[in-house]
Amino acid sequence: MDLANKNVLVIGAARSGIAAAKTIRNLQLGIRNETATTIPNSKFQIPHCILSDAKAEQDINFDFDELRGLGIELRFGKQTDELLSGIDLIIVSPAVPIKIPLLKSAAAKNIPIISEVELAYTLAKSPICAVTGTNGKTTTVTLLGLLLKEKFSKVGVGGNIGVPLSEVALEVGAGGCIAAEISSYQMEATKNFKPHVSAILNVTPDHLKRHGSMEVYQAMKEKIFAQETAEDFLVLNYDDEKVREMIDRAGCKVVYFSRKISLNEGAFVKNNRLVIKFNGSRHELCTVDELGIKGGHNVENALAAALTAYLVGVDCEKISGVLKTFQGVEHRIEFVREIDGVKFYNDSKATNTDSAIKALETFAGHIILIAGGDDKGTDLTDFLKLVNERVDYLILVGDAAQRFKTCAVEENFPGEKILEAGYSMERAVELANEIAREPQVVLLSPACASFDMYSDFEERGRDFKRIVCEL
Repeated sequence: MDLANKNVLVIGAARSGIAAAKTIRNLQLGIRNETATTIPNSKFQIPHCILSDAKAEQDINFDFDELRGLGIELRFGKQTDELLSGIDLIIVSPAVPIKIPLLKSAAAKNIPIISEVELAYTLAKSPICAVTGTNGKTTTVTLLGLLLKEKFSKVGVGGNIGVPLSEVALEVGAGGCIAAEISSYQMEATKNFKPHVSAILNVTPDHLKRHGSMEVYQAMKEKIFAQETAEDFLVLNYDDEKVREMIDRAGCKVVYFSRKISLNEGAFVKNNRLVIKFNGSRHELCTVDELGIKGGHNVENALAAALTAYLVGVDCEKISGVLKTFQGVEHRIEFVREIDGVKFYNDSKATNTDSAIKALETFAGHIILIAGGDDKGTDLTDFLKLVNERVDYLILVGDAAQRFKTCAVEENFPGEKILEAGYSMERAVELANEIAREPQVVLLSPACASFDMYSDFEERGRDFKRIVCEL
């Protein structure tokens, strides 16, 4: 795809959209990296790049002066078909649904629409190892990035994890390897995206407001391997029935991982040890107890990351060393502080009930749980069953508080042990601190998105940690 000679419209002025616009404009100007100075002969007309967002500029927390300096045209506010005039290609940010009227008009005009992830794949000169799933992506990809560094001199980690994948692809260049966290949103507008190794960790209900149904949501996940061929690998969770059956739609080599059974081939746990068997070879990595990250869900994450790294040639002895030292990621069952024998944990990354369930399973009980936020409307039955078993007090915040409270009472959780903190994390932590006594733990695991109170789960988690550290 000759990106440098196309008039490009980028929709969505968030991190991915801004990165895509800068990347396209630099290609148009003939700049391939920060030190390059080659500019096309001025007698040729340089194609233009437009970055558009439906929000007003003052409502976006970003200084757009650099983009203006590059000659990127910025268009804020109402998005009409006039934006499509002369456009050869549209790049859409993950937060923007492909069903918006402007993109429907573009499709009717046969204007190609791709995601920022697809742009990254077009630019990448090194193989991509891509990980998706409802839960565990960030931990797995962060660990995978460390594992890849044991073999490759240039490794990039990006995608849904915070650094736009197009930036990572350009930075790594040739001769390295890329670890990519991929969300269902990012897959909506992909057509040719083809990792060398893809991994699907699990599929449980999430983002149903965006996708409309569980079937569509799963289909977006499966697009990650849709273009893979016999030379590529697909790593699947054998313990998840929906994921296990994806082998029927794969055109590449499928390798399973399992926490629950011994496999003839793949990565699994046997006699409390993590094992990889592949092509007649068997390798023992470490014991479950030696893993730096704890909890059954993290055993799965470690198996998936280790197997993915092994398939691109990372030595098993080096894999073992990294598994023993990796301590996890920020906002995922992250220890914050101990006060009078009570430990506080930040699990702000738990933006759905399945992820919150995994956090609750990590502790034996006596949990003071802070939950709630931007309600995704998912079924709470399994989540509240575990709340009944392991939670002493339930503190609720945000838009979801009333529904969570109603459902909890219906599931026989004692109403007198449900406390409401409104839209104040300060109040939620204050309440938890007032009632918590050893051996209880205070756990922020919202089971909801954060957008009713914060810009993202990272801001929510850091605010929680700030408040706890100021107690």
